[in-house]
Amino acid sequence: MILRILKSNRPVNYFLVVILGVLFWAKSLINPQEYPFFPGENENILFDPIFTLLRPFPLAGTVTALVLTILTALLILNINGRYAFIRIRTMLPASLFVLMVGGFTEIHTLHPVYFATLFMLVAIHRLFNAFDKVSPFSSTFDAGFWLGIGSLFYLNLILLLPAFLLGVAILGRDNRWRVFVVTLIGFLLPFFFALSFAALTEQLLELLNVFEQNLLTANNHFKTNLSLQTFLGFLVLLTILSSVKLIQQYDTKKVSSRKYFSVFFLIFIFSLTGFVFFPPVSQEMLVITSIPVTFLVSNFLVFLKSRFWGELIMTLLFGIVIAMQLVKF
Repeated sequence: MILRILKSNRPVNYFLVVILGVLFWAKSLINPQEYPFFPGENENILFDPIFTLLRPFPLAGTVTALVLTILTALLILNINGRYAFIRIRTMLPASLFVLMVGGFTEIHTLHPVYFATLFMLVAIHRLFNAFDKVSPFSSTFDAGFWLGIGSLFYLNLILLLPAFLLGVAILGRDNRWRVFVVTLIGFLLPFFFALSFAALTEQLLELLNVFEQNLLTANNHFKTNLSLQTFLGFLVLLTILSSVKLIQQYDTKKVSSRKYFSVFFLIFIFSLTGFVFFPPVSQEMLVITSIPVTFLVSNFLVFLKSRFWGELIMTLLFGIVIAMQLVKF
């Protein structure tokens, strides 16, 4: 029943996305809290003014994060509709993303990753637009540029730059060095503007110090969070099942769909490397990792032949996310 409703393509599902967001953020909306930032994490050049403005109003910060999550879910839906790598028209990806993020209760508050995720999706949209183009310079430049903008909110988004460069090679017909240079220039341009502004306002050393803190500070929210570990364990199992399904379908999918999923796989892999190799990366990166997982799991559930197993999986997912709302932060 749950899966049947969420995977339908009816306009009422737009309201369901909002309802699910409010439902699973209710605890934080009732009792909003400030995120325990490490020094410099909330001082990235584009996030700092927003944080300074909203810090005295915790509820406004939480509502802002929720609105960004819902907008991200709708953009996910737009990308799927535009590029149609899930062949059946469905609104499941939007609801599934909100549901997954609903389980990350400790980051149901204002955090730069929500802004970065939105800009990253715009970058993905432009990157996918480069598919099979002979001269995709405009699309690849835009992809790099929007990824750079997102990185000025959440610096560790730069971990995904290699995935985007490899994505250019996968999607484009022109793999000469100029395409990659254009993408890299687009990515670096926001940093050039940021550093130039900091130099003109005599804040260059402060900005460089913020960059250093965001790249080197050890940060781990997983070790003592058993409930989050349990939720992630379920998502890992679901991801494995979905990956097996995609491998079985791979030869039957259109060339474009295969390449889009390949790019999502790269984004997934490079986001995971952050947890292993980069000390500052912690639970906030789960919001970004959830995007490729959302498309993968949506594809699995949409094409799952057994109605019983599909409904059981969604019921378990709902149950775990609801349980996450009841445990103590």
